[in-house]
Amino acid sequence: MGYRIKEVREAKGMTQEALAAQSGVSRGTIVALESGEAKTTTTKTLCKIAGALGTTIDDIFFTESV
Repeated sequence: MGYRIKEVREAKGMTQEALAAQSGVSRGTIVALESGEAKTTTTKTLCKIAGALGTTIDDIFFTESV
């Protein structure tokens, strides 16, 4: 799951710090998701991340590429 968040974030030219600031999700959570350390998270967290990335959860996880 997290590798897609990282792909989208990097495609948008965002740092983890910027994503954390814009989404209201801690950088630690973003790091854990992107690294695969965190295997699950809440829908609310995913919605915050997707919103900060200017996209939807569907676009992040159910499309071929960014």
